Amino acid sequence: MSDFAEFRERGRTALLAGEAHDVPMTEGHPRWGAAAVLRPAGEVVQRLTELAATVHAPGHWVHGGPALHVTLRTLEPYRSVIPQDDPLRRAYGEALAEAADGLPPAWVYLAGVAPHRGGVLVGAHPVDETLETLRKRFAGNLQSRGVRDLEYGRVRDRWYVSLVHFAAPLTNAEEIVAWCDAHADADFGLVELPAAEIVQYVHTGSAIRGDRLELAPLSA
Repeated sequence: MSDFAEFRERGRTALLAGEAHDVPMTEGHPRWGAAAVLRPAGEVVQRLTELAATVHAPGHWVHGGPALHVTLRTLEPYRSVIPQDDPLRRAYGEALAEAADGLPPAWVYLAGVAPHRGGVLVGAHPVDETLETLRKRFAGNLQSRGVRDLEYGRVRDRWYVSLVHFAAPLTNAEEIVAWCDAHADADFGLVELPAAEIVQYVHTGSAIRGDRLELAPLSA
């Protein structure tokens, strides 16, 4: 997990240098559009929710419950409305279902809290090849359907569950970094990711939620 330690240190340095950034949920913005995600299952969800609730982050989006997730792939710029018969939505769902077919649930080891320019996260360290296989299959299925790559060929090699996203200028960077340092060795153990989903993010007023558009169980 040395790479994660380096990532944490870079995040600390960035926040303390005043390099935090917030990303609004606005029409057409490349952030917060529909995405493919996997949500953790079991009692760990409550443990993560309780930990996130202890962060002093007024004005920012603190996640808990079903908002907690591992992102498989960002799919499109933000749209406030995605109709049920939308062609892209249908393509995403079909591509994800094909990618998940025959795969077992993914397992990750959740450990380590780190700050970064956009918020606070917990590292998700895969213990088998399921997550990477799903990623590769899904990318190929989207490409074969002519769906543009919003990630521009980037290969995700760091997985995580976000606890906080900055939603306004950060005014207490030292406090956030100190909180992350205090929980740097947090260990949540092995966690199951039993399904992949296409979600649409919705701003609730004080946080975000991910509304399920399509579901692809991992049940082999």
